Amino acid sequence: MISRGKRIDDRGIENYRTITIEAGLIEKANGSAEVHLGKSRVLVGVKVQTGPPFPDTPDEGVLTVNAELVPLASPSFEAGPPSEEAIELARVVDRGIRESKAVDVKSLVLEKGKKVQVVYVDVYVLDHDGNLIDAAAMAALTALINAKVPKMEMKGDEVIVKSSHHPLPLNNYPVAVTFAKVNGTILVDPSLEEEQVMNARLTVTIDKNGRVCAMQKGGQYGFTVEELKRAVVVAVEKAAENRAKILAVAKG
Repeated sequence: MISRGKRIDDRGIENYRTITIEAGLIEKANGSAEVHLGKSRVLVGVKVQTGPPFPDTPDEGVLTVNAELVPLASPSFEAGPPSEEAIELARVVDRGIRESKAVDVKSLVLEKGKKVQVVYVDVYVLDHDGNLIDAAAMAALTALINAKVPKMEMKGDEVIVKSSHHPLPLNNYPVAVTFAKVNGTILVDPSLEEEQVMNARLTVTIDKNGRVCAMQKGGQYGFTVEELKRAVVVAVEKAAENRAKILAVAKG
């Protein structure tokens, strides 16, 4: 079917499945969001706490992304230490946020070299039906936009947390677009069945200015230069469409 330009769910080669986005679902989190991408479902919670900065970046706050593949989401997921798939998922989401300078980490400093705000982005995969990277990246961005951070200041060595809240300072809105290569055909938003037969995978993360800020390739085979160029063109278009959906929900 793919060789004839068709897909088992009747989508076009460059079309996404239905995307549903909800924000503010977790009351105890600073920000949260859930994304349904077809039958894939990802929940993200954002928590802001305080801690020391990294020694090499004393004037910046800390961003950390973790991913958990909940065993109920797929027969292939198991409880225990993070799998390679979970680690890659977290790193690709993290890289898109970090390389686009999405979070204004300099504004998270409470006392240079001693105390900063630490932004935890926790990704939970609840249902796995393919393309977890795009679903997780969209949910993470929505949760970051949705996040409200308490006003904090230093008084001596103590952190004073005030009752007032403000949005997490963001400079950019990165969106990941993932492709699967099946023989010679490049598909957008691969489903689980398509992932199981793909030769290679490519994720292109695009910032709000339409620029590539991160890329990740998976699978045993590669992409030609022309295929990469076409993927970037499509990624810019699809990222803009999905970003508009995210902003409509997160800022609405």
